Amino acid sequence: MAPALARSAPGELNHWWSQFRFRLQNRKGWKEMLDETFLLQNKRTNGVPLFFAAKENSAGCIKKLLDCASTNIFERGALGETALHVAVMNDNMEAALALMDGAPELINEPMTSDLFLGMTPLHIAVVNQNFNLVRSLIVTGLYFRKRRGGLLYYGEHILAFAACVGNQDIISMVINAGASTRAQDSIGNTVLHILVLQPNKTIACLVLDLLLARDIELDQAVPLDMVPNYHGLTPFKLAAKEGNLVAFQHLVNRRRINQWNLGPLTSNLYDLTEIDSLVADDDCSVLELIVGSKRREAKRILEVTPVRQLVSLKWNLYGKHYFR
Repeated sequence: MAPALARSAPGELNHWWSQFRFRLQNRKGWKEMLDETFLLQNKRTNGVPLFFAAKENSAGCIKKLLDCASTNIFERGALGETALHVAVMNDNMEAALALMDGAPELINEPMTSDLFLGMTPLHIAVVNQNFNLVRSLIVTGLYFRKRRGGLLYYGEHILAFAACVGNQDIISMVINAGASTRAQDSIGNTVLHILVLQPNKTIACLVLDLLLARDIELDQAVPLDMVPNYHGLTPFKLAAKEGNLVAFQHLVNRRRINQWNLGPLTSNLYDLTEIDSLVADDDCSVLELIVGSKRREAKRILEVTPVRQLVSLKWNLYGKHYFR
């Protein structure tokens, strides 16, 4: 699970209040609360005919229920889900197709619970890595709805969810269907910012390379990895602040220029634009972020090339003279 991000102004207060209210109402541990929520959801699903048919993948029953005047297609379950969400959660292709055909209004309906607020059936299908369901939902002509809110942070756009999961086939399908690699969520994070926050750093770096390669095709004036969020942090700076050594080193290596190689010897040039406080375009250089970060992992970035060499140079030129 990605860690929650700091939000600014009313967004920060609203997010904090949602978490506080949610935990206060439950007064249980996170795992215990999730287990009880899904048990309630399962009980609710079994008690609603349309939900039960979706869960059991019974396309025939769904068609009959949709023809019944008493059936409320917009009925919600314990998670704020619709019948289509239930079908997609259970990877039930036939049920999902029957619902999309008989009740297309459900395709873009978001979940309404605090936990999963804003998640559409496509968000769920992407997280479940159900390639066929993702394709079917896209083919129906749905628009890429931006998720708003929720206590689980995987970004808000469909592409961000796909990137967090790391399925490159689904990522390519979503981009080919029109999803923007440059979309920013309500706190300004691009998909690269969200990848920096993911616990599986190896997969995150592979997906990062794929997204940067696709973004180059757009021929934008500013590279995707140089786009800041609303806190003024690029993905590179966010990696430094969060102490994500793997992502930081990966981005550093992408930007270096190889001058020459001679057997085991090599010479590289490193871009210090965002690293050095004297070169950075703003007052938020990587060095300043590392010094100001409360995370112990951030200090480890001081050992990464070229940060280590830069700090050593600054010490020899300026710092050591104050301690004689």
